[in-house]
Amino acid sequence: MRRLLVIAIVLVACAAPARAALPLHAGRPVVPDTRTPQRLLDYRHALVGLDLVRGPGAAFAMRQAGGRLIDPQIQLWSVPSRTTTRMLPGLRAAGLVRSVTPDLPLRPLRAARSLSFCTDPLCTQEWWIHAVGADVWTPPGPGAPVTMIDSGVDVSHPEFAGRLNTTTLNTQTFTGEDEEHGTATASVVGAPQNATGIEGIYPQGKLQIWDASPAGLLTVGGEIDGLSTAVRHGRGVINLSLGGFDRIAIEEHAILAAFGAGSLVVASAGNDRQQHSPPSFPASFAHVLTIGATDESNRATYFSSSSPDMDLAAPGQDMIVAVPTTLNASGYELLDGTSFSAPLVSGASAAVWTLRPTLTNTQLFEVMRRSAHQVSGRGWNRNTGYGILDVNAALAHKAPAADPQEPNEDVYLVKPNGIFKGGHPRVRGALAAHLEQGDDPEDVYRAYVPAHGRLIVTLRPSANVNLEVWGSRTRTVFERGAAAKRDLLGMSAHRGARTERVIVHGGGAGQYVYVDAFLAKTVRDAGYTLSVVSARR
Repeated sequence: MRRLLVIAIVLVACAAPARAALPLHAGRPVVPDTRTPQRLLDYRHALVGLDLVRGPGAAFAMRQAGGRLIDPQIQLWSVPSRTTTRMLPGLRAAGLVRSVTPDLPLRPLRAARSLSFCTDPLCTQEWWIHAVGADVWTPPGPGAPVTMIDSGVDVSHPEFAGRLNTTTLNTQTFTGEDEEHGTATASVVGAPQNATGIEGIYPQGKLQIWDASPAGLLTVGGEIDGLSTAVRHGRGVINLSLGGFDRIAIEEHAILAAFGAGSLVVASAGNDRQQHSPPSFPASFAHVLTIGATDESNRATYFSSSSPDMDLAAPGQDMIVAVPTTLNASGYELLDGTSFSAPLVSGASAAVWTLRPTLTNTQLFEVMRRSAHQVSGRGWNRNTGYGILDVNAALAHKAPAADPQEPNEDVYLVKPNGIFKGGHPRVRGALAAHLEQGDDPEDVYRAYVPAHGRLIVTLRPSANVNLEVWGSRTRTVFERGAAAKRDLLGMSAHRGARTERVIVHGGGAGQYVYVDAFLAKTVRDAGYTLSVVSARR
């Protein structure tokens, strides 16, 4: 008789049996970077992450050393680098250090300046308005906020002076190189209807402004400080028109923590197509709405990076934006870059959230990209994702079910004293969830195996999704070799959309384990239902 299921049964107290090569996971491990960087002293400050439970006990010593707590949720401190090198041995000996990262500089993601520029302060040639459907909609009043984390904004500019619902979250500076960037991106979101010059996509929106370059240089620490501040001000949209080529673990953790707190994070894809589109971060992190740039022909611009993480696109070439009058007497320039595409999506997302306040951030994420207007081919592509921003379609697009327990791509994101102090609650019974190759390739859940009992995990997918169960000592579900032999308790990996099931039998003591659902290599996205049943013998 043909077998329809493969059931993996192992004892929690025993090592996993020999097995074939493990299926390829589409995502990447999410773990702290515990190494001490070799060139730490090349940078003025270091970012030191401490243990969530015991780290607060070192607060006095950290402050005495000149440190500043920039993100309480993930216990991240900014400390002078020379002081850090002296403190690290003692902190490590006490078991308090989770990560040490130089406070690396970031780039404002605008492209090279256009040869022409707009000198008319009443210029209304905003071609993007028609391209995204904003000419046939009425933006709402203030509601869901947009937090701009960028260089400083000139709030004395005619577009911002006297503008209602504008909050500067820290002191603004805007006189150094590239310091017009924050003013420009903020104007794309919220330039008001004041007959002065231009109009943003959400002119009455609640605009929160964070200067991540108080010393004239955008840094990772300044970005994370802004993320933490935005989270403390409640759920909203966070715009990141900045980036770098380094994948920095603590930056990823801060962004995932903001997403876990309920916010939507939007980032520019980068302007490096002519340099073969290297990955740009934070845009390439999971759960970040990644935005490319289009031109007046609704095509990807010559500079907009191509990316496997692309979600949607918006106009980003020949964009008339406000700039500080100290840098340009007219107060306006014509600029290019994905830096200006992301704010269009951020402002539109906040407006949609204001009009549809019951959406979760996972639902809003899907609504914004799945409602995008496709201009070439069908489905997703690396240049424009699911298409070009369409504000009216986003208002009407049916929301999918909320995706539970996100972010949950690895053990560190769901266990207690991981990225969240309490971790995620254990799963019992049934739930429905979704996976997507770029932004949500892996779902990890905590489950409980009773003493002398068993755990039955059943997964029913719409496409090829694999299932694994990992033991309580697992550091990451991306383990291989000896670590996987020790920690992997069971797996089920059929071809196609077939049911997967793993049964784990407990030993003499009950313990928590990790259930991992992940896409097969060739699958772009899939929904699934998961049933987790703990039973005593």
